[in-house]
Amino acid sequence: MTRPDIRPPDPGTWLLDRLDAREQALTGQIEQTQTEIDTLTSRLGELSQAVEHLRISRKTLLALAEADPDPVEPDAPLAGFDHPDYRQILTVFSKTGGSLRARDLALAMDLPLTPNGIQNVRAKLKRLASRGILLETEPGLFTQPRP
Repeated sequence: MTRPDIRPPDPGTWLLDRLDAREQALTGQIEQTQTEIDTLTSRLGELSQAVEHLRISRKTLLALAEADPDPVEPDAPLAGFDHPDYRQILTVFSKTGGSLRARDLALAMDLPLTPNGIQNVRAKLKRLASRGILLETEPGLFTQPRP
């Protein structure tokens, strides 16, 4: 009786097969973990954006609450605007009859065209617009409401 020629497995091949199997398993875990990281990173971004929107809303509401503590009587739209600058602004608007930006208005009022001067005019325009005396038709462009 002859015995089939059975050779014992080559130890080098056996070890390489084990290393390949371990490498494939770890690669699969890496891919799975990276997918989880991507999902969590996306979720973190969404949550951070939602928190930022809430913070902005809070700041806006607090600023609005501080800016106008007393509502203006509808029959007295110019109450609280006794400063001559407000009268001059409304006079310029009535003469031009169109829309103006803060810089154009400062020029018409013979004010210095410095950033601070233009910003002061812009603040007054925004205040008049918040009371409905003027309209801000687009950011920075103001006009009188039509009767």
